[in-house]
Amino acid sequence: MTDGDEYFMRMALREAEKAAADGEVPAGCVVVDADGRILGRAHNQTEGLVDATAHAEMLALSAAFAARGNWRLSGCTVFVTKEPCPMCAGALVLARPDRIVWGVADDKRGGSTVFGIFRHPGVNHHPEIVEGVLADPCRDTLQAFFRRRRAEKDEKPR
Repeated sequence: MTDGDEYFMRMALREAEKAAADGEVPAGCVVVDADGRILGRAHNQTEGLVDATAHAEMLALSAAFAARGNWRLSGCTVFVTKEPCPMCAGALVLARPDRIVWGVADDKRGGSTVFGIFRHPGVNHHPEIVEGVLADPCRDTLQAFFRRRRAEKDEKPR
């Protein structure tokens, strides 16, 4: 972990809070180059955009590609509040950032912890993985969202 990891993860958490405010699963992502410039930031927008691929990572990657003028993100770090799913993990392998930093692991659908995508011998890029940065606030944001969602579901008449 570097000194800037918590700083940029806090930015990703602010993105996650935007998602929660919009009724989206609260995941946020920030892509930063080696000089500390933010190339892309986003939050989940699958419901709002009616697009199953509109995960925070996918949207932040697209912004970073445009900002850089290149689909290769060597020298960059991707900060995400929740471990990337298999789709996002695959996109990250293709984008080739040097590091991927996440807050909380996804023990059901994690692209790394469950599916092993970042370490799979068949992929051509193996980024450095840093887990657990600001894990408690990342977890708290997710848990609060799903508690609210369950409470709303219980309140609806059947």
